[in-house]
Amino acid sequence: MSGSAASAPGHGLRMALLLVLALFGVYFFLALLAGLRRVVGSASPASASSTTPSTRVWPPSAAEGATGFVTVFFDTFGIGSFATTTAMFRALRLVPDELIPGTLNVGHTITSVLSAFVFIELVPVSASTLLSMIAAAGLGAWLGAGIVARLPRYRVRLGMGGALLVAAGIMLLTQLGLLPGGADALGLSGPRLAVAVAGNFVLGGLMTLGVGLYAPCMILISLLGMNPRAAFPIMMGSCAFLMPISGTRFVREGRFHPSASLGLTLGGIPALLIAAYLVKALPVSAVRWIVIAVVLYTALTLLEAGRREIASLRAASN
Repeated sequence: MSGSAASAPGHGLRMALLLVLALFGVYFFLALLAGLRRVVGSASPASASSTTPSTRVWPPSAAEGATGFVTVFFDTFGIGSFATTTAMFRALRLVPDELIPGTLNVGHTITSVLSAFVFIELVPVSASTLLSMIAAAGLGAWLGAGIVARLPRYRVRLGMGGALLVAAGIMLLTQLGLLPGGADALGLSGPRLAVAVAGNFVLGGLMTLGVGLYAPCMILISLLGMNPRAAFPIMMGSCAFLMPISGTRFVREGRFHPSASLGLTLGGIPALLIAAYLVKALPVSAVRWIVIAVVLYTALTLLEAGRREIASLRAASN
């Protein structure tokens, strides 16, 4: 009896979080329906079913659906979906470059919201830890955007890439038994919670520079002694509250590819469910190996992006 009473406040906070998230999702879904109706209404009956990028709504092509499945599957493991989706769009010539940013935001919003629902229910992270870290990421993206926008992007990428390499090395040594192992806590308190909140605030701000939140959040959670699975509801929830806002903006501006966006959504939903089941079913040690692989991949891509930006700045100065 006392155990259920003690968990009631946490359960109430979790339900409140899910309710707010559902409202964000419904808000975006209604905006998307209105946007698709505008696209269909502005096109002639002949062009609405053609392959014109800005007017074709239904059905999504097999390639668009496959892109959604592949990118969301790996996104659920923390790889991130924007870079992989962009690469597939360009390789398959599915979406014009000028429509890619909007299509990414619009097409991945619903699966982002659903993934937050799935993992918040699947992984019993402490409600206070979950809520405070999600709120910190949102505030970081909002309040920190002006500060972060003034930072040189290549320095942030190189610094974050180097830091992630070091952190991945520490996790690797721990996994090999050369350093003391991490704990399996599902919540934080005191100084550790303060560090986690401050860290996610910074990561939320860095998202405005294109530095993904997933891998750094994974490493932050793991180094603070939490179960690596705890990162999934935190990072999914952090992004799920930001995606409907940016996605709605692109819908209203008409800067998205309708059928490719639907392909990402419809292809991504089954991929999310399959990947979520695997994350739940895998042993914790296997999840730690996944975290190490994701962090190493992210570190290398950040370092490469920083190197390319330095090269382009030098070329422009010459």
